Amino acid sequence: QVQLQESGPGLVKPSQTLSLTCTVSGGNITARTYYWGWIRQPPGKELEWVGAMGYTGNTYGSPSLQSRTFIFRDTSKNQFTLHLSSVIPEDTAVYYCARSLSSTLYAYEYWGQGTLVTVSS
Repeated sequence: QVQLQESGPGLVKPSQTLSLTCTVSGGNITARTYYWGWIRQPPGKELEWVGAMGYTGNTYGSPSLQSRTFIFRDTSKNQFTLHLSSVIPEDTAVYYCARSLSSTLYAYEYWGQGTLVTVSS
């Protein structure tokens, strides 16, 4: 059973960088054909795909967020991390990390519990 756990600050000031780490157990982030992604849900809104990293280390981002998004990994710790720069209050959301279905970038099977990040001064 794959398990994912998000960690990081719950409060970030505007213009700063949001940083969240996902720790994975029960699965290897270098395992073939899977994508490891970040998805968020702002209050009262639908889920929004932020970006993902493939098993090769290639990264993919939402066109609306890609210029501010950086995803990287630490294979020795089986973790991957999201940096979202220059945050604004509209970036306030519950952020989830997740593992995709095989060979599918946009459909996710295993999810972390989510962590609320509030952007506020």
